[in-house]
Amino acid sequence: MARGRLRVYLGAAPGVGKTYEMLAEGHRRVSQGTDCVIGFVEPHGRRAIAAMAEGLEVVPRRRVAHRGGESLEMDIDAILARRPQVALVDELAHTNAAGSRHTKRWQDVEELLDAGIDVVSTLNVQHLESLNDVVAQMTGVRQRETVPDAVVRQAEGLELVDLSPEALRQRLQAGEVYSSDRIAAALSHYFRLGNLTGLRELAVLWLADRVDEALEHRAKDGIAAPWESRERIVVGVSGGPESDRLIRRAARLAARTPGSDLMAVYVARSDGRSGANAAELRRCRALAESLGGSWHQVVGMDVADALGQFARHENATQLVVGSSPRSGLRALLEGREVVARRVTRLGGALDVHVVTDKSAAERSPLRLLQLGVSRQRRLTAMVILLVLVPTLTVVLTMLRSHLALSGDLLVYLLAVVLIAVIGGLYPALVAAFVSAALGDFFFTRPLHSFDVASTNDIVALMVYVATALLVSSAVERAARRQRLATRASGEAAAMTTMAGAVLRGEGDLPRLLELVRETFGLEAVSLLERPRETPFEDTWFVIASSGDSPPERPEHATAKAVLSPSLILAGCGRALPPADLEIFAACAAQVAETVRRRRLTEQTASAEQRAGGEGERRRAALAAATSHVLPGPIATAKQALTSLRALLPASRAEEKTLVDTAEHSVDRIGVLVQQLADVVQARAGALDVHLRPVDVAEVVSAALADLGPGDHGLDMQISDDLPDVIADAAVLTRIVIALADNALRRNPPAPAPILVAAPSGDRVEIRFEDSGPFPDGTPPRATESAALEPGYSADEPPGYDAFVIGVARDLAEAINGSLRAEERIGGGLAITVSLASRRAT
Repeated sequence: MARGRLRVYLGAAPGVGKTYEMLAEGHRRVSQGTDCVIGFVEPHGRRAIAAMAEGLEVVPRRRVAHRGGESLEMDIDAILARRPQVALVDELAHTNAAGSRHTKRWQDVEELLDAGIDVVSTLNVQHLESLNDVVAQMTGVRQRETVPDAVVRQAEGLELVDLSPEALRQRLQAGEVYSSDRIAAALSHYFRLGNLTGLRELAVLWLADRVDEALEHRAKDGIAAPWESRERIVVGVSGGPESDRLIRRAARLAARTPGSDLMAVYVARSDGRSGANAAELRRCRALAESLGGSWHQVVGMDVADALGQFARHENATQLVVGSSPRSGLRALLEGREVVARRVTRLGGALDVHVVTDKSAAERSPLRLLQLGVSRQRRLTAMVILLVLVPTLTVVLTMLRSHLALSGDLLVYLLAVVLIAVIGGLYPALVAAFVSAALGDFFFTRPLHSFDVASTNDIVALMVYVATALLVSSAVERAARRQRLATRASGEAAAMTTMAGAVLRGEGDLPRLLELVRETFGLEAVSLLERPRETPFEDTWFVIASSGDSPPERPEHATAKAVLSPSLILAGCGRALPPADLEIFAACAAQVAETVRRRRLTEQTASAEQRAGGEGERRRAALAAATSHVLPGPIATAKQALTSLRALLPASRAEEKTLVDTAEHSVDRIGVLVQQLADVVQARAGALDVHLRPVDVAEVVSAALADLGPGDHGLDMQISDDLPDVIADAAVLTRIVIALADNALRRNPPAPAPILVAAPSGDRVEIRFEDSGPFPDGTPPRATESAALEPGYSADEPPGYDAFVIGVARDLAEAINGSLRAEERIGGGLAITVSLASRRAT
């Protein structure tokens, strides 16, 4: 008997469409006359999968006792007895319940193949045995269900079901992958953009048999080194003339390994040292991109550390840096080691290529000195002082007969200037006073004494000390100004990078956060927001994030920028020095501006969508004008009626009744005007809403109090265990007032209208029921269209019921709720307001 053939649909993550494609393959084979059945498919509540499974024969599952209950597993005996030509078996890596014939489903599939039955199955890349350690390191989640690579490799058909990470996240947000209670956790953990990108890359490369052989070695030995799914070559450029040579050399390395990535990196200094000019950087960027590479810019106080951080975060395999012949004195004066030497020590698992640039040695030696003063350079200056000044004293003592005091002081002054250039003001001050004391002791009469016999010598020493102090102070001020200018240059470079991303159409939040993460060499970055005026000070939400394990609270961050009391940009990873933190705050401000613009755009689009067309905008304008004009005359009429009642004698009971009726009507008109104003504000997105936990019972009590004194005849049924709702108390009170008043107005004397408030899943429903008739026997069209919507014409205005329901619906949507109206069996109207409960949050 010939062995069956295996076909596997491989995906990078759940939800990419593997099961859907497997079922579509089943339909294609059935249409071609092939006997094809479903051996096992689990829809997981996905409607598209359930719909695609219709029309295909399903082999009944087998019930297996599992952990005190029952589990439905694939019935391999039933499939063998049915003996179809093709069996569709989902989830190849599934672990069967205890008591099954085989431990793993792939072993069931092997038995079906041995019986001559073709099998079409599905598998996610994270379940491949050889990639288990790699996936665990990338995602932080170790898969317990794995399939040996050899089982999948034997498949005669192996097809990748591909979906971009952005599209998969959108599908997840739409509820097409998981239920609503799992979406937020999935988006912030396993389905982060970085995880999905890495898994997709692994799937493509494994399918093409291009994953490094070192992966299997690490999987066996448990090595936690960076995973190498492809060659990633990073080249560090300075923006100088040697940068072109470095980029071309790195491009040749990349060309030797097809499929490798080339990344050119420039480090914008934040330690007070000057950087390259913008024109040179644009030229380097153009060259790198023309050779198929990408351009990156990071900020750091130390070039070697910044390059090492970038290479590790980008999972680089090779690093190319330049080196020029540099004397030990030059390195000492600059207060740092050669970058290439330090990168070699920091490389670790990286292959570091050092390209010698001889042309750098031929450039002017006058560019030795940088004016940025760090702690290391101050220490270097103090060491030079301790060595140089005593040495000069010995030499000058030997030349005492040939030099006057002025010549000795000039030599000392040269040493002080050198120390000031290297270490700044404080080492120079020490050098000035020490050298002045040595000059007095060894070169003024009387010798070997601090007394000075000559007035000329006193003046010379005083002028020398003053000159040394002035020169040291000038050098320090120049260094401080250069540090500020360099820091501003680094900030401008970072902001230019972000602005360039926006102009190139890459200005979405995840991309900007990825640029921030990359620029500062952080592990992850997230934008945190706290709801306005929330009573829970520790409640934060992640709006967007980049990297693995982004911080979910401000205290989890190693670097953060507070943009407002409710908005923080948080990063985790290395601790940023103060200079980098200032640039980080500037980038955070750009991110905040992007959030603000995006929300304004969304509000504008929402307002335009509500406005509809030109006719709707005119009606909205008319309603807005009405809500502004009428309150004044209504208040005047109310005051006049109150005064008129006071003037009427007690015997004029009929006239007082008429005044009371008129006053009641004026009050109702005032309520209608207020409701009209609420509609205009809600539809324009201008309603002042503050969401917080609200007690429904308190809102109902306040609403009934606003309806006026006395027994309103409303049968209230409020659940004792009713949780608070997330709403605006003032807006919810207006909704309850409008709907309660409408129910009381419509309802006949008996039975009384009902107000029911009860939990419903993760929401709370407030239901108003009345027994009143519908105008002309037709229920209002509140669920289809409401007041001021294009569905109503001037010749056919909405009834009062529809107007009130429309106002309530708009207010409910403004506080993230919903409203539905339906006809009750036996007559009357039931209106339900649904709001999120506090338990759901």
